[in-house]
Amino acid sequence: MATTFATVVCILGAVLLVVTLIVRDRVRTTVMARLTTQQGILRTLEQRRMAEMQLQAETLAESPTIKAAMDTYHAESRFAGADGHRQLLETVDREVEQLAQRIRPDIVAVIDPAGTVVAAAGRRHADWPRAMPRATGSDAGDFVVVPGGVFRVATAPLTVQQTIVGYLQLGTAIDADYAAQLTSLSGAATLITSRGGVIASTLLPAGATAALTQTVLTSLPGADVVDLDGEQYAIRLLVGHGDVIVYTLDSIDASTASILSTTIRALLVIALGSLVLAGLASRWLARTLARPIDTLSRSMTGLAASRDFETPLARTGSSLEVDTLTNTFNTLMATVAAAEADTRSAYVGTIRALALALDARDTYTAGHSERVSTIAVAVGHHMGLADDDLETLRLGALLHDIGKIGLSDEVLRKPGPLTPDEYEAIKQHPAIGARILRTVPFLVRHLPIVELHHERPDGKGYPHGLFADQIPVLARIVHVVDAFDAMTSARAYRPARSAADALQELWRCAGSQFDADTVHALAATVPSLRIGDEFIDPSGPAQPHTGAVVSFKRS
Repeated sequence: MATTFATVVCILGAVLLVVTLIVRDRVRTTVMARLTTQQGILRTLEQRRMAEMQLQAETLAESPTIKAAMDTYHAESRFAGADGHRQLLETVDREVEQLAQRIRPDIVAVIDPAGTVVAAAGRRHADWPRAMPRATGSDAGDFVVVPGGVFRVATAPLTVQQTIVGYLQLGTAIDADYAAQLTSLSGAATLITSRGGVIASTLLPAGATAALTQTVLTSLPGADVVDLDGEQYAIRLLVGHGDVIVYTLDSIDASTASILSTTIRALLVIALGSLVLAGLASRWLARTLARPIDTLSRSMTGLAASRDFETPLARTGSSLEVDTLTNTFNTLMATVAAAEADTRSAYVGTIRALALALDARDTYTAGHSERVSTIAVAVGHHMGLADDDLETLRLGALLHDIGKIGLSDEVLRKPGPLTPDEYEAIKQHPAIGARILRTVPFLVRHLPIVELHHERPDGKGYPHGLFADQIPVLARIVHVVDAFDAMTSARAYRPARSAADALQELWRCAGSQFDADTVHALAATVPSLRIGDEFIDPSGPAQPHTGAVVSFKRS
């Protein structure tokens, strides 16, 4: 009986320990990777939002009425009496108020060349009292801290005949509403700090917020994980300037709690039943279950070492209890595998969102990444690629142009031919895309597609000038399909070409610019492709398909 009890307890304890360690490790890795991805996306969005606010400030600074009012104030305020000075201020106030009524900002203010507020308007104008000093020019930061709060500010000079007569400042409050906006985009908690204190936070329990002492806040920059009120949070710095810092956080413990709770309850039930049965039939158990339990223990140890949660443990058939233990463990592993599949699905959703966000920058390339992915998979299927390679091809093709997120709209959306400098800028997008993907371990196997999809068999491609078989087959497929979709899509400077014309061009350049085997596979695949409910006729007229869904039917 003692041996049976000890065996059951050791097995269940080992299972609990192994499962707990595996689940916590995988969830921790998943949360950190997800938060890193969200950090990159939010940082890009914030940089774009700041650039737009700066552009808006520069546009507003070109208002002739504001310039005239500040020019008059700048020229006459030193010589006007009290009444005259008040009238000059009223003129500037009126113009700034009219500007605020049109754009409804948190703060729009005009300051003199010395950096003193002359007039302010907007929802938070009370936080910018007249005669309060403000930073100006190239030394001005993104964030301004005032007694009433923290603002993100864009500054533009007011220039009259090459003379700066003042500055226009446009500001957004960094408060609870700003934190809520970031949380709605990421789904994770947001924390904003300044001068050793918390300005705003979202999705953090009261205990965690109370644990954010000045000492803890000082240690946050550069930290990957922080312990708040006994709970671990993954943390990433989103944006910061001076002592104003914005973080995004995600709870590691909360993500593992539900899985571990189910695991522990299941194992406790199994433990109780096993111990009761051991007490009632210790002799029978010793004779009939010693070998099956030993086999089950070795299987569990091997499963923990291989981390293969897809293959269930085989039932021994020796007894109902051991088979129940095996089934419960298999159910538990299936739950872990399903959680991992959900994580992978979230990755794929993020990839698709990135591709859609990139395509949305230009109406003429809307749906391009989706179409290239679908057609590339069809070509790969025709070429007999394995399922794992087809999955890599599908996601890699979705991401093949992700590096263009680092290119300006002026180059990316230019309707006419590119200049040599602009073409050189365009040629950087494979390398930019590869740098982006290297930060996400899940996407490492897609790097060759993103980095090498513009290489050519004759060695005249970029960025490395590889020849023929030096180019991975998946990158060769995406290169051909990318060119086919570009030729059959309408652009601002030309109409779409028919599939037949595009294939003829690909055949003409097969072996030099394009891989001949891939062109042959594409030509064989085109009749099975369709836009919406219509199959493509290779010899038919051009069919512009910007934004259309392309699919294929397997024979």
